[in-house]
Amino acid sequence: MRRRLIQSTLAVVLVVIAVFGLSLVIVETRTISSTAQERVDSEAIRLASIVDSRLMATGAVTADVLREQVPAERYAQVRIPGEKPIEIGSKPTGDTISATRKGEQGETVVVQEPRSVVTREVWRTLLIIAAVALLAVIAAVLLAVRQANRLASPLTDLAETAERLGSGDPRPRHKRYGVPELDRVADVLDSSAERIARMLTAERRLAADASHQLRTPLTALSMRLEEITLTDDPDTVKEEATIAIAQVERLTDVVERLLTNSRDPRTGSAVTFDLDEVIQQQLAEWRPAYRSAGRAIVSSGKRHLHAVGTPGAVAQVLAALIENSLMHGGGTVALRTRVTGNQAVVEVTDEGPGVPADLGARIFERAISGRNSTGIGLAVARDLAEADGGRLEMLQAAPPVFGLFLSRTATKTPAGESEPTVR
Repeated sequence: MRRRLIQSTLAVVLVVIAVFGLSLVIVETRTISSTAQERVDSEAIRLASIVDSRLMATGAVTADVLREQVPAERYAQVRIPGEKPIEIGSKPTGDTISATRKGEQGETVVVQEPRSVVTREVWRTLLIIAAVALLAVIAAVLLAVRQANRLASPLTDLAETAERLGSGDPRPRHKRYGVPELDRVADVLDSSAERIARMLTAERRLAADASHQLRTPLTALSMRLEEITLTDDPDTVKEEATIAIAQVERLTDVVERLLTNSRDPRTGSAVTFDLDEVIQQQLAEWRPAYRSAGRAIVSSGKRHLHAVGTPGAVAQVLAALIENSLMHGGGTVALRTRVTGNQAVVEVTDEGPGVPADLGARIFERAISGRNSTGIGLAVARDLAEADGGRLEMLQAAPPVFGLFLSRTATKTPAGESEPTVR
């Protein structure tokens, strides 16, 4: 591109020089020739005037008197009637510029100048014009190189930016060049880089969330399948297979919820569901793990609550809280249900030391963890809760109490079941 810009600029300059230079040469040549002729004519008139003056004053004219009046490069001849012609200077050979003038006393004055004098002036003028043209070409080349660099360098930078985007480096450069069209391209590339960065972040976040959320259910599902392979009792196989199918359905729901949140967190698929069923399912899945750890998991509170949300997402939120208590808490883990206003609340608490004071409200931020864990679980749990119009909060730091708030629907509570119970 640089070469094309330089060539095009140089071509334009050469055309301009050719057109105007040729015209200038013609004009100057004619001007010099005309000036030389006028100069010779003036010389003849002047010399005739001198001869007339001498003839009227003394009646005689000599070559010595006229020699000082004629420049060295010119030749003059004075012819006076009845006298021998008077010649001043050397008679030029070849082409000459000549002027003849008759005086008042009958004399004839002829002045000649070699045309080579005019030719020298023409060549001198041509050299000046050529030097000016050469300077113009040099200036044009320098200007073209500068302009080419000004245009080509930004294009090279933009190409490198596009190449970096294609290679997976979406960092915007925020570099501008002072050329509106190139700055517009740079704006578009920076905007594209920011969009690609957001997309890559969302994809990585989805992969991390899916890996974290599916890890525990897949482990539980593997344990169920292992139990099926180790037993010959048809009833046990049927029971474990039924539980495994339910877990697969919940995994499918979790995956769909994660994909939905990655595309548009505001898009929900909330329905009315029985909160007791979700809690009982979580208790059944986590009780073996707590039993292996020498700990217990219990539930209490108001029964027959119908909440609005996605059952799979709510199950994942509770699973994250229960797993968090298993890993970082201590003693018995309790799930308590209660009602506050038009919301159903599920509280998850344990008897451990609680959340460190330096974490505080940052406990729900990504990559924030009190121990060597991913720090993703609580952040994903809060996102899942908010996607269904609920919220997840830390109600108390020590002992830890986390509350899942869900919208609820009004239901008739059977007699004798309004008081909190343990199950």
